Amino acid sequence: MTFSFLLQSSPLPVSPKPLLSQNQYSLSSLLSLNTTQRFLGLRTLSTKSTPNMQDPTSVSYLSQREAAEIDETLMGPLGFSVDQLMELAGLSVATSVAEVYKPSEYGRVLTICGPGNNGGDGLVAARHLHHFGYKPSICYPKRTPKSLYTGLVTQLESLSVPFVSVDDLPEDLSKDFDVIIDAIFGFSFHGAPRPPFDDIIRRLLSLQTLQKRPAIVSVDIPSGWHVEEGDHEGGGIKPDMLVSLTAPKLCAKRFCGPHHFLGGRFVPPSVAEKYKLELPSYPGTSMCVRIGKPPKVDISAMRVNYVSPELLEDQVETDPILQFRKWFDEAVAAGLRETNAMALSTTNKDRKPSSRMVLLKGFDENGFVWFTNYESKKGSDLSENPFAALLFYWEDMNRQVRIEGPVEKISEEESENYYHSRPRGSQIGAIVSKQSSVVPGRHVLYDEYEELTKKYSDGSVIPKPKNWGGFRLRPNLFEFWQGQPSRLHDRLQYSLQDVNGNPAWIIRRLAP
Repeated sequence: MTFSFLLQSSPLPVSPKPLLSQNQYSLSSLLSLNTTQRFLGLRTLSTKSTPNMQDPTSVSYLSQREAAEIDETLMGPLGFSVDQLMELAGLSVATSVAEVYKPSEYGRVLTICGPGNNGGDGLVAARHLHHFGYKPSICYPKRTPKSLYTGLVTQLESLSVPFVSVDDLPEDLSKDFDVIIDAIFGFSFHGAPRPPFDDIIRRLLSLQTLQKRPAIVSVDIPSGWHVEEGDHEGGGIKPDMLVSLTAPKLCAKRFCGPHHFLGGRFVPPSVAEKYKLELPSYPGTSMCVRIGKPPKVDISAMRVNYVSPELLEDQVETDPILQFRKWFDEAVAAGLRETNAMALSTTNKDRKPSSRMVLLKGFDENGFVWFTNYESKKGSDLSENPFAALLFYWEDMNRQVRIEGPVEKISEEESENYYHSRPRGSQIGAIVSKQSSVVPGRHVLYDEYEELTKKYSDGSVIPKPKNWGGFRLRPNLFEFWQGQPSRLHDRLQYSLQDVNGNPAWIIRRLAP
């Protein structure tokens, strides 16, 4: 089906002022890095950042005695309480699960909790997973009457998290759950599991013969394993993920699953020094860090089954600029990182394409603006072939927007105004960087940056380089893409065409 909308007048008020004036849509306020970080190319640390990969041979492993001593030290002279450590441990488990098993595909989580601290960690993890968007259920057959544990149960019940008895658990756990958290026994357990945990462990073992089964996540120690010797008899649980707490126990050396995380970002330096602990650094504000080798991945099997609201012709704006503004505002409201990041694709006179990520700095009915060094690779391409394509990809919303059209330089006045609105460090960075040219080493950039910083330390005006400024793409084609199940994605294309002598946006649905 095709829709056409005549442009008898501008859909938005046209202003003679520069694009980046106050009454137009400027994105400069989205800059979140300080000036030195911007110039040096450093990125801020994000709570969504993927944990660093740590070499397992460089990480310390604890014996049962050492693990017990460290707990006693933490809860003794160092002032930690059991509930504090349990909260940190449970949060570490929940964030580790969220790193690998996304709630859109692994939303049904069964947490099996034992009577001790390991079970308490599982209760805390289930509460956090609920807030992360999962649908947890809890099997807690041997409840501990202490107030710490009854309080955790009360918190979960207030969130309407269901508790399931052993008798009500299905024999085949694979039908009702996507992830099973094994929080039954910790490092202090020894001996053979007693009822009802022996039967629960048997059910977990039976899952390992299934081709399609829930992922098993063990907290600190896979239940039934010896804390130091591991699954020495070879008949124990083989979890897909192990979340070690404080430091990996010796049994973790025998873990062969694809995902090994360390949680417990609370070990004081004095403890690390006393026990000569080699612990990895945690990225950003993350409560977990991946250790061990990365899992082997079948790239051909990597896919996401998108679930999104439908994108229908009678629900979108007739003007693609307004539709883009709507989607952009929704992406900003959702808290997506660098919503204004876009892929810019250009071709040179020989029709050789190149792409790179840049930041959108403003848009209105006249087009989309970004800034760069005119002598860079993209600047050179655009001087030879003044046409480009933009791509915005907002992963968490299953959305992307493609925009195509001719490109022109914006006025010198607009470039000057934006340049002097930037942090002074970024202004100096634009002078230092002869973009796309070869430099002998990073120290050259540092040295010139420091020299210019001293030169303009008196607050005097920093001159804009003559070869630095903005480009504007004037769109003649948009495509709004919304991911849908089974690859039947929504694709609505807006193309600018002449209809009876008037420019009009024609909307067509494209096959996915």
